[in-house]
Amino acid sequence: MGAFCSVIKFENLQELKRLCHWGPIIALGVIAICSTMAMIDSVLWYWPLHTTGGSVNFIMLINWTVMILYNYFNAMFVGPGFVPLGWKPENSQESMYLQYCKVCQAYKAPRSHHCRKCNRCVMKMDHHCPWINNCCGYQNHASFTLFLLLAPLGCIHAAFIFVMTMYTQLYNRLSFGWNTVKIDMSAARRDPLPILPFGLAAFAATLFALGLALGTTIAVGMLFFTQMKIILRNKTSIESWIEEKAKDRIQYYQLDEVFVFPYDMGSHWKNFKQVFTWSGVPEGDGLEWPIREGCHPYSLTIEQLKQKADKRVRSVRYKVIEDYSGACCPLNKGIKTFFTSPCTEEPRIRLQKGEFILATRGLRYWLYGDKILDDSFIEGVSRIRGWFPRNCVEKCPCDAETDQAPDGEKKNR
Repeated sequence: MGAFCSVIKFENLQELKRLCHWGPIIALGVIAICSTMAMIDSVLWYWPLHTTGGSVNFIMLINWTVMILYNYFNAMFVGPGFVPLGWKPENSQESMYLQYCKVCQAYKAPRSHHCRKCNRCVMKMDHHCPWINNCCGYQNHASFTLFLLLAPLGCIHAAFIFVMTMYTQLYNRLSFGWNTVKIDMSAARRDPLPILPFGLAAFAATLFALGLALGTTIAVGMLFFTQMKIILRNKTSIESWIEEKAKDRIQYYQLDEVFVFPYDMGSHWKNFKQVFTWSGVPEGDGLEWPIREGCHPYSLTIEQLKQKADKRVRSVRYKVIEDYSGACCPLNKGIKTFFTSPCTEEPRIRLQKGEFILATRGLRYWLYGDKILDDSFIEGVSRIRGWFPRNCVEKCPCDAETDQAPDGEKKNR
């Protein structure tokens, strides 16, 4: 029993380490500043608690904070759910339709993808979110999306408090300064005067909190609408990208086939219920999924295998002609390379003169690919992948006819 408790404590301690990351620190800092300033402004300056409206307003502010933090921590600590190590389909013949993950020593279940940050295969992976320092996937997709909805709503409420606080306090100060007797109806007929004077420090703090609230409303609100758009189609961000690449692959080779996304249930409400349930527990087990009528159970994974093979065919071999340290924004590779560094958490790879790289996609001044470590690279035995500057490599003569592949990949993406 004691050993069991120690294991639980150790696991909880490991989970708490997720907070020690710039994403949660910034996110929780913004929540703390906006909610705290909104409550202080409400109590001291804008809407007194002794009025009915002030009491309701204060309770709503607390309610926003509690719901936002509940869904935020739920998304962070519950996590997306991981494919069990060593997993394989019950029917061994179905493994031919699946990719194999050598890190997890398991087949990738339908809709799952390996996350380099989590170092596990994530069930129904949408993306790895730095703000929760965890992946968004099967188990926490609903909590994450609710957080994206509640955060802007709470910030809109807080922003209203900030604007009205600054307006009423500055208006009252100007009114008293001109010795006029004016009653500001929007200040809830405040009498007597505020408990504390609304000085320059209070004004600056309120203005700063207003900027955070408005910025959060816009940024998180846009992400919420993006998430809802794909949820109502029963997709993830990665699956939307796979579908886009499927259309490009068919068009590129002028194939007589049509890719149909297999998990769209045919109506927004049915797709919505695949993520949101009254119990809070998502449907299914995260490994097997209902499919629309007429689709092959593994049509998406089959398309992934086709795209993987196509990527190898259309990739370009490069030779390293200049060392690269793996810096995110290298100063010694040119101004344009420095300012156009890919805005992604994907890794950079260190290069040494004479090495070979197989590039699969690219930007104007950067390429993404795999370092060729041995002759078994094509089978995927040894792989080191990441971004590197274009001016550090030159295309091998044998791949002269496929020079457009990385740029073509970029265009397809």
